[in-house]
Amino acid sequence: MTSRIPTLDIRRYDTDRDAFVAELGAAYREWGFAGISGHGIPQSQIDASYDVFKRFFALPEEVKKKYHVPGGGGARGYTPFGVETAKGAKYSDLKEFWHIGREIPRDSKYADVMPPNLWPEEIPDFKETGYGLYRTLDELGSRVLSALALHIGLPDDYFADKTDSGNSILRPIHYPPITADDIPNERAGAHEDINLITLLVGASAAGLEVKSRQGEWVPFTAEADTIVVNIGDMLQRLTNHVYPSTTHRVVNPPGAEARKPRYSTPFFLHPNPDFLIDVLPSTIGADNPSRYPEPITAQGYLDERLKEIKLK
Repeated sequence: MTSRIPTLDIRRYDTDRDAFVAELGAAYREWGFAGISGHGIPQSQIDASYDVFKRFFALPEEVKKKYHVPGGGGARGYTPFGVETAKGAKYSDLKEFWHIGREIPRDSKYADVMPPNLWPEEIPDFKETGYGLYRTLDELGSRVLSALALHIGLPDDYFADKTDSGNSILRPIHYPPITADDIPNERAGAHEDINLITLLVGASAAGLEVKSRQGEWVPFTAEADTIVVNIGDMLQRLTNHVYPSTTHRVVNPPGAEARKPRYSTPFFLHPNPDFLIDVLPSTIGADNPSRYPEPITAQGYLDERLKEIKLK
């Protein structure tokens, strides 16, 4: 690691639980970010996923745009280059991406807000590989949430029935080569994530920076076998800012590095759409009064935020 942000081995959750939970909780209270190693996801699965995603992004523009859903808020399928814009930013991010969501029965009560997935017919193995990674990261995210729940005095299974139909998203991203030196846009402008937690797999290329409590931008480039996991705004709100949702960005690399593409694949773990985000009593105290007297559903909160970043 090239930064002061801790990396912890999640296998210790089974062998040294109390100490692991204490260290992980402390890392998130300070940074809102941590590296997770020992996660057991085979490198071959990650490599196969990136291979599939790169092949999709290499398709001609007109082919990719067949999978763009106008008015869909980017919920499924393809979002073209130059659409998403960080909240309050003047310029759009320098990226294109795809969204894979949870596969649910079409008679589910969530069907109206969780549309069916689209799958690019040009890449036959996209569905099996992409959704395989979705399920793997969903499972790992649940383990991280178990540890975070214990750290704030909740049962380890507190989140289980609140995320089992979560509106979670796997987002393969392509940042194309930057061909001009004076471009005002950043690959991803300074922002916070919307969801409960984000798991970033294969972010071995430099560029991710995390803003410390002191306002310093700290680079966080993970080792190949480390998954970066950070707190999102929904968990910050639920825990009354005990777990902070930290501002981060992806900066444009210098010189020749800017002429290379960058790929990354975050998994945004969301609660079930009707989950009520209401400040947990265990996180309210004399020194931390409730900041959010009005609860909001996860779907209501998501809709608000998608408008702010110009996806809706």
